[in-house]
Amino acid sequence: MKRIFRSFSSIINYKTFIITALALISTYLCFHFGFTAKFPDMLVGVAIVFPVVFSIGSAYTRRETALQRLADFKGHAVALYFATRDWTTDKNNDLPIQTKQIILEMMTLMRDMFKSNHNPEWNPNEKKMYELFSRLSVLTMELRKYGVQSGEISRVSQYVSKIIIAFDNMKIIHNYRTPITLRTYSKVFIYIFPIIYGPYFASTFHDYSASLEYVMPVLYSFILVSLDNIQDHLENPFDEVGEDDIVISATETTSFLS
Repeated sequence: MKRIFRSFSSIINYKTFIITALALISTYLCFHFGFTAKFPDMLVGVAIVFPVVFSIGSAYTRRETALQRLADFKGHAVALYFATRDWTTDKNNDLPIQTKQIILEMMTLMRDMFKSNHNPEWNPNEKKMYELFSRLSVLTMELRKYGVQSGEISRVSQYVSKIIIAFDNMKIIHNYRTPITLRTYSKVFIYIFPIIYGPYFASTFHDYSASLEYVMPVLYSFILVSLDNIQDHLENPFDEVGEDDIVISATETTSFLS
């Protein structure tokens, strides 16, 4: 029940109540002054619902892709750790410890980078990330000292390459999202539509029983703003604000590496 309430509160927020109040005021004034009109209902679907649903679908697809890239990152990082631990003939080395520490630093740094929408530390953190990749690359070459053959070292280098590719894919998902013009278009119409439809809502007053005249503007406002809130939560899959966001846990990834 607590989770249901938390999910509900994430899509019904202050914007919902502000737009609903403005829609009710617009409807009341239009009815009071006799300003009514029969607008087509299909305009709501064509102008608002379709673009918003398209944006939600696009954001959800981006989230699913981000999950796959995160799994690639973690999987190859773990494979790299196992290689440094198991492939050496001379076990008298600290390569597994170094690898685990680098992976922990990478996961922690990556979470800090992706969690924020506009992080002023992005460029310095990205530079640190590539320095960690460089440390991994150097570490793979040290495997030769402890009995790992050239072919196996080449495979380990591929693990590092795939980790870098997975990170770059997640970075692109974080930086490039739903087209800004489409989001702006949707938000403008979502917020003004319940208000400018006041004449339409006023024209339907006689179609409902007493005290139910304001049901339609309330429903329109709640539905449209809720859809916009859902899209906002999915827009950045890494910010850990929405219920469906991706949580990058460094300790979870490295806890079983021993």
